[in-house]
Amino acid sequence: MANSSQEDFQLKDTNPQIGERWPTGDMRGGGWWRMSGDKFTSTYDLVEQMHYLYVRVVKAKDLPTNAITGSCDPYTEVKLGNYKGTTRHFEKKTNPEWKQVFAFSKDKIQSSVIEVYVRDREMVGRDDYLGKVVFDLHEVPTRVPPDSPLAPQWYRLEDLRGETKVRGEIMLAVWMGTQADEAFPEAWHADAASIHGESVYNTRSKVYVSPKLWYLRVNVIEAQDVQPNDRSRIPEAFVKAQVGNQVLKTKIGPKSINPQWNEDLVFVAAEPFEEQLVLTVEDRVQPSKDEIVGKISLPLHIFERRLDHRPVHTTWFNLEKFGFGILEADKRKELKFATRIHLRVCLEGGYHVLDESTMYISDQRPTARQLWKHPVGILEVGILSAQGLLPMKMKDGGRGSTDAYCVAKYGQKWVRTRTIIDSFNPKWNEQYTWEVYDPCTVITLGVFDNCHLSGGEKPRPGGGGGGASGGSAKDSRIGKVRIRLSTLEMDRIYTHSYPLLVLQPSGVKKMGELQLAVRFTCLSLANIIYLYGHPLLPKMHYIHPFTVNQIDSLRYQAMNIVAIRLGRAEPPLRKEVVEYMLDVDSHMWSMRRSKANFFRIMSLLSGVITVSRWLDDVCHWKNPITSVLVHVLMLILIWYPELILPTVFLYMFFIGIWNYRFRPRHPPHMDTKLSWAEAAHPDELDEEFDTFPTSKPHDVARMRYDRLRSVAGRIQTVVGDIATQGERFQSLLSWRDPRATSLFIVFCLCAAVVLYVTPFKALAVLAGLYMLRHPRFRSKMPSAPSNFFKRLPAKIDSML
Repeated sequence: MANSSQEDFQLKDTNPQIGERWPTGDMRGGGWWRMSGDKFTSTYDLVEQMHYLYVRVVKAKDLPTNAITGSCDPYTEVKLGNYKGTTRHFEKKTNPEWKQVFAFSKDKIQSSVIEVYVRDREMVGRDDYLGKVVFDLHEVPTRVPPDSPLAPQWYRLEDLRGETKVRGEIMLAVWMGTQADEAFPEAWHADAASIHGESVYNTRSKVYVSPKLWYLRVNVIEAQDVQPNDRSRIPEAFVKAQVGNQVLKTKIGPKSINPQWNEDLVFVAAEPFEEQLVLTVEDRVQPSKDEIVGKISLPLHIFERRLDHRPVHTTWFNLEKFGFGILEADKRKELKFATRIHLRVCLEGGYHVLDESTMYISDQRPTARQLWKHPVGILEVGILSAQGLLPMKMKDGGRGSTDAYCVAKYGQKWVRTRTIIDSFNPKWNEQYTWEVYDPCTVITLGVFDNCHLSGGEKPRPGGGGGGASGGSAKDSRIGKVRIRLSTLEMDRIYTHSYPLLVLQPSGVKKMGELQLAVRFTCLSLANIIYLYGHPLLPKMHYIHPFTVNQIDSLRYQAMNIVAIRLGRAEPPLRKEVVEYMLDVDSHMWSMRRSKANFFRIMSLLSGVITVSRWLDDVCHWKNPITSVLVHVLMLILIWYPELILPTVFLYMFFIGIWNYRFRPRHPPHMDTKLSWAEAAHPDELDEEFDTFPTSKPHDVARMRYDRLRSVAGRIQTVVGDIATQGERFQSLLSWRDPRATSLFIVFCLCAAVVLYVTPFKALAVLAGLYMLRHPRFRSKMPSAPSNFFKRLPAKIDSML
């Protein structure tokens, strides 16, 4: 197990050169928006300003042809000192259009001129020189967005010596800018000069949107005229429903040609709908043999989209049966027949689509946009840099290397920074913005090593988990950061260096540090306060709740759908990245996690033990002054029992005010001690990293081992939930969520005042009548105190 001091795993305050708001252009998901009058203006103030020299190569015309071949295969070469970038080449074209942009970091410029060459590609030998254009860097203009893009101009080509003009012209634009320039994301960067071909696309920064997920609820009611293949027996029918890779079955109905089930089958579907709902009615002929007696395929777009709890209409569908005709014995055909199935099917957008597969919710909104509220804040994250990354793979004869990029996920929006090639201290300085609809959510950031830049690289053994050479290469995980928004003070910039921790079979390992700048800006304090007293999820989630088994299945299927859809983008956000960001293995059994949850509960009980010891000290007069004060307070409360409740609330108010001095100064991060990662036994880690199903050779041991892990995983989740509830009580007065604590202590003060002036008997009567009220006056929706409590933060956000 890795032996590292606890200091290496702590957050560190940083002091980056940020804070000056410099204007930007089209941020494409980045930047910062500030209301000015009735308009939003964009700034870019959470990252360090980086200057770049941009060269836009648009097109050329009237290029000369080769005297031998009679054609021209032109391409352009942009050269600045030791850096050289080339455009794609065109075959047999004297008027090519490239429309490519090259970016050179100002810090790495070692030349006073930039040269643009136009060449003719030859199959054998040296490419022909057609002409060039030279620019003096001291004469290059500076462009500051939101100025319009610099207009490209035609330049006559010069000979190699630059003395005379030759045939042909090229359209160019050259300017100095920053990473806020709209050309930055799509530009070819000099620090990726060693990457060629399609691999260049894997180095660029992109913004992704995860697909809109719906619940497809299929209520299978009944069927009519189910005719088995053997007409002499009564069918034992059940219904199998399939949507893509998701397959669910009803129970076997009673023996009848008109069986009834009335079961709900729930699937996850993503827009645009590509799969169909395939329903088959099958007859259980033998315990191991089923025969299809009817089938139907239905496109998902025909079903009603349910936004509230209003009932959905039922529909009868005719089934199709496969049989063999007399005249066409060798051909399979579909025959319409009398069997019908009665269904109630809808796409539910009123539910909160589970946050793919993770317990760290980043979006509380329902799927249907009609149910969205106005945003309550803006989250801005500046991804500055990483320091001290470990070598993740070997190349160039055994030299360690890391090609790092960062992924951030909040709500439906995913962002990916550009890949910094071959650097253990990459600097991204990219800023991104999200709208916040609920502050009780978590943003997740992960750092990965890009293993898709060339085919000859091999992952470094033990370098962070998850790499393979060749075509099966996977981007290796370097580490992850989670930040709960409700723990951030509003309009404050947090600049910290977060340790990147990865748990390996050998133990917890620090892979480097990630430097971030984070700010949560409040748009409406009244709306945020309003949210604390309202349900976390839409109304339908409480009226038609899912079972535990359904939730687990839906999480898994949603993660698969998101991974597949994001993997289709260019560059793709690969499955191993999506799974790591969504904590796909968080529900698997782990002895380490079970220990961690157990000691979380023990930590809560330690507070009760501390209070009992204090009372014991009071009883034994170890501090006479305290004992006298407690006796006086006891006599007063006994003599005036109506003062008990107001005194308790008043004391809690003062305790909350007192604890304000000790409130956390930075967002919580991965706690290796809380996660029990530092003290885990090697055998326990070996069990945690074992495959599921287990790779043990003995069949009986495998079955028992898997069963134990499944049951223990449930117990582990329950224990963690109990610990979470207790930690929420602790957070009431700890200022971990500044807004929640402020609301609670103000409530305590108001309650203390009201209880002082209100007769205790009247309060007791009102409380009794409220507790014993008739069910007609009760609501299925959770109460405001319950909603407030469920929004309080817990230490689950800080667990590794």
